[in-house]
Amino acid sequence: MYDSILDFLNPVNRSEISGDAGYKEGQVGKAIKVYDEEFPDLDDVDVVLVGCTDQRGAALLHPSGAPLSIRSEFYNLFYWHQDVRLADIGDVKTGKANTDTYAALKMVIHELQQANKTVIVLGGSHDLTLAQYHAFAEDKKAIDAVGVDALIDINLESPFRAENFLMELLTAEPNFMQHYNHIGFQSYYVHPRMLETMDKLRFDCFRVGTVKEHIEEMEPVIRNCSIMSFDISAIARSFAPANHVTPNGLNGEEACVLMQYAGMSPNLTSIGLYGYRPEQDVEHLTAKQISQMLWYFLDGFSRNKREAKLEERDLFNEFHLALSEVDTVFLQSKKTGRWWMQLPDKQFIACSYKDYLAAGNNELPERWLRAQERP
Repeated sequence: MYDSILDFLNPVNRSEISGDAGYKEGQVGKAIKVYDEEFPDLDDVDVVLVGCTDQRGAALLHPSGAPLSIRSEFYNLFYWHQDVRLADIGDVKTGKANTDTYAALKMVIHELQQANKTVIVLGGSHDLTLAQYHAFAEDKKAIDAVGVDALIDINLESPFRAENFLMELLTAEPNFMQHYNHIGFQSYYVHPRMLETMDKLRFDCFRVGTVKEHIEEMEPVIRNCSIMSFDISAIARSFAPANHVTPNGLNGEEACVLMQYAGMSPNLTSIGLYGYRPEQDVEHLTAKQISQMLWYFLDGFSRNKREAKLEERDLFNEFHLALSEVDTVFLQSKKTGRWWMQLPDKQFIACSYKDYLAAGNNELPERWLRAQERP
């Protein structure tokens, strides 16, 4: 079934992975299906890892060692989530130009999504996010996306693709980006007019301080999305020493929480981890941080498997509210405690307990208003 993508992949070289002399029973390296000599059977697999070493978008001509370094740490973690089946299909081959790499990675992601697999990309420079987007655009599907980054990569004066790729993502024609959310930007790196532009486009941007103070409000933001792109620069340097952009940002636990939320999303089908440069790491701490983020993604994925479907109304608490002459319904899952609210078109979107409290005070929740403003 996967013959069409094999030509785009290099297998994992297990001999290069630190600690591959043998894994203990219960470790990820013992349980994960790996494309080393033979391509694994993916029929029963839920989550697929794929590396992409191209970082020319950040003006780095040598292949990134990030996928190898992350694997070396991740394979050594203990595998608690037996209900989530894992595979690692190696690295996407680097093309003659970075656009060739985008095309190859897009093909791989698209093929796996068609088979209902959730794909985790171990990058590579941040512009590889374009491949995640085009995997959906291939089918002309409108999507919501979320980016986690200290910067907003719309620097049109930069010659580096990793610093301006968001412009294509958000404005290319035809465009299938229904909504974009940016989590963790640091104000002193972002021109105020850029935020004004994002707001006019009805895209939502959340300062790192807001995220840290109310991280639970990011769960519904991520739950509504189909793709997630996480740049390592969003994590404070003390927790990710390979972050060469800024000393400030999310701490390690907050980065893990966001990844757990991503795993809990029933809509998310691909996530990319970008911007990690092992040569700038200290004692592999950034690789350890990313590997633990992956672990928390699996934890969230396992939790979401136990979530009820919205059609199973007996598994939800249902609240009917009338606010500002609008009748709406809030649902709370009895299994996970998560919330949804109904829009006037009768569609439900993810929300939070804070939105429910606002509605109970006869206030239209901001999330409700923003959703209504979008075309």
